[in-house]
Amino acid sequence: MNVAEAVGRALVAAGVGQVFGVVGSGNFHVTNAMAAAGARFVATRHEGGAATMADAYARVSGSVAALSVHQGCGLTNALTGIGEAAKSRTPLIVVAAEASQPRSNFAVDQTALAEALGAHSARVTAAADAVAQTRAAVRLAVQERRTVVLNLPLDVQTQDVPDAETALAAVAPPEPRAAVAPATDDIAALADVLARAERPVFIAGRGARGPGGREALELLAERRGALLATSAVARGLFVGNPWSLDVSGGFAAPLAAELIEGADAIVAWGCSLTMWTTRHGRLIGPDAALVQVDDEPDALGGQRPVHLGITGDVRLTADAVRTALGDETRTGYRTPATGDALATRLRWRDIPYEDESTRDRIDPRTLSIALDDLLPAERVIGVDSGNFMGHPTMYLSVPDEQGLCFTQAFQSIGLGLATTVGAALARPDRLPVAALGDGGALMSAVELDTVRRLGLPLVVVVYNDDAYGAEVHHFGPHGFPLSTVEFPPTDIAAVARGYGFEAVTVRAPADLKAVADWLAGPRTAPLLIDAKVVREHGSWWLEEAFRGH
Repeated sequence: MNVAEAVGRALVAAGVGQVFGVVGSGNFHVTNAMAAAGARFVATRHEGGAATMADAYARVSGSVAALSVHQGCGLTNALTGIGEAAKSRTPLIVVAAEASQPRSNFAVDQTALAEALGAHSARVTAAADAVAQTRAAVRLAVQERRTVVLNLPLDVQTQDVPDAETALAAVAPPEPRAAVAPATDDIAALADVLARAERPVFIAGRGARGPGGREALELLAERRGALLATSAVARGLFVGNPWSLDVSGGFAAPLAAELIEGADAIVAWGCSLTMWTTRHGRLIGPDAALVQVDDEPDALGGQRPVHLGITGDVRLTADAVRTALGDETRTGYRTPATGDALATRLRWRDIPYEDESTRDRIDPRTLSIALDDLLPAERVIGVDSGNFMGHPTMYLSVPDEQGLCFTQAFQSIGLGLATTVGAALARPDRLPVAALGDGGALMSAVELDTVRRLGLPLVVVVYNDDAYGAEVHHFGPHGFPLSTVEFPPTDIAAVARGYGFEAVTVRAPADLKAVADWLAGPRTAPLLIDAKVVREHGSWWLEEAFRGH
């Protein structure tokens, strides 16, 4: 057995069950070995799409996934998706063939590329160590939540592995990352903060999405009268809780922002407190105590100074603090007036607005509300980046924390469609919905073919303003020329039909009847909605975004 086969089999034995990629000569044998060992391989039309599908699959499934790429150009094609995964600490293995000869036209410093993106670079260096090195790469990805680029030099791939079967028999999925117990002094300090707080708010992030996280936070919040919010990445964690504020940050509804600003104690649970989640700190009152709980010590205070940083698992920490506080229950922020306001004024769709639809274009708020009513509640949504993105993110409801896959750490357009494909494969029980701008849709249109080949009953909603709307609304008011970011109209519905989709152009709510008909039918082909949206105004979160540049 040669190294290529041994590495492929070792990856599957170590727990890799889903692989995405584009196969070339350098990764042909290792990819076939993974498939033969039982992994599902999805061939995409571009490595960038494959990278983001793998990222999304790992996020939604909670398992390590793999990306398989050719040496050199195959890896460089995937860099944006790998960068998004690395920034998001997604457990992902990038199986990258590597040129052995420096004069090869495929030769490039793949270690430097990986490290520049924040990924970990590993390499199979010898046949005798191939299985062990592969196993170590998966262990690092899982236990350290890292994206790992596993380089496979071409000359090593063909070498015979001594006693390969014995080495492979010893491979098993690594133990999950161990939960970090918080220090006793830290528990006492946080209990003291909450004992003194009159208006506490909890903000839960990605790190709170693990088993038992919601229950532990809700029990502690109930004990202390805390309101509950999430980062955008963790949206849906507190669905159904009457004291939920939904999302904190740039997407927050006015009432949510008002209540967070009024908090006298804010505790971030597995949340990095980025500029997006805190509106560059403006959501944190000047006298509010700010606490951050995270199982990564380096994350504490990494984005914003905190008064108290606690290294610990979210569930373990919340349970320990609740025990330390005893049985006393306080009203805190959970007053009748607050409850009434949350029941009537929290959701964006419940806030009155002037419908700006015209004869030719539909208001994105009107579109999003109508789609929210039409689409089944059991859905998984992927959202691309752009001026439009706040509308599907906040107007389309989600059933739980797995209902939104938010690949926005790099804030790149063009990732939304691939995100939704990966999420759809991880949750085949839900209707997948990809919300894209026209720029991102056309950038990633090649993966419409992947959707059709997979037979996914996927809905693509294109918020089409014939422009890079974020730039139009950021630079336009200052009188700058916009010809570089505006485009002639494109019939994206026709493009989708060419890939085998059913498609409809929407300019008014009545046009959505075709969507209802598709939902009621057999859904044998995916559906694309080319929604011509009004383009006169930037979205409410736009200037917030540009402050982060």
